[in-house]
Amino acid sequence: MTEIEQLLTRVADKARNTRPWGWTSLPEPLDEATLARAEAVLGFRLPPLLADLYLQIGDGGFGPEYGLLPLLDSPPAGEPAAVTQYLANRESTRKNPDWPWPEEVLPISHWGCAMYACVDCREPQAPVLLFEPNADDAEHAWYVDAPSLTDWLGAWVDGRGWYEETNEEAEMAPWADFRIRTAATRAS
Repeated sequence: MTEIEQLLTRVADKARNTRPWGWTSLPEPLDEATLARAEAVLGFRLPPLLADLYLQIGDGGFGPEYGLLPLLDSPPAGEPAAVTQYLANRESTRKNPDWPWPEEVLPISHWGCAMYACVDCREPQAPVLLFEPNADDAEHAWYVDAPSLTDWLGAWVDGRGWYEETNEEAEMAPWADFRIRTAATRAS
């Protein structure tokens, strides 16, 4: 069994036994056609591990705090789907270029207070970023939560995330690539 397969097994075990706030059950996994439809709407592919979470474990409803957002379709009474939130954030960029949303940075989990955990789908390691819009400006609203989706999931499974009571003092580094990734958006 590969390291990724072991991680998926551990995530699936925890997903079956814990419910994030607001979720009463674990949604069914997506089928390949729904994943393909989501990627077509987004205009980019999901990192393989993120796709596997949705295809093998469930369409959201597991993970830290409020859990992963559903990918394409919103639950009956909950957060918008990740695709819907991404498109809204990109549209917001056109209306307010001082707060650009980087291309291919998909919000996957809501933390409350308009904060999101996001996966940088452009990078091979799929770093997880924290968007904290309560900052004074957009450049200071982005942090590196984990260098990879693998690390982020491992922290959740092992209880090592910054959101755990035992780790409240954890500091996150600012996302150094924000300016580079949004330069084209700001120039237009």
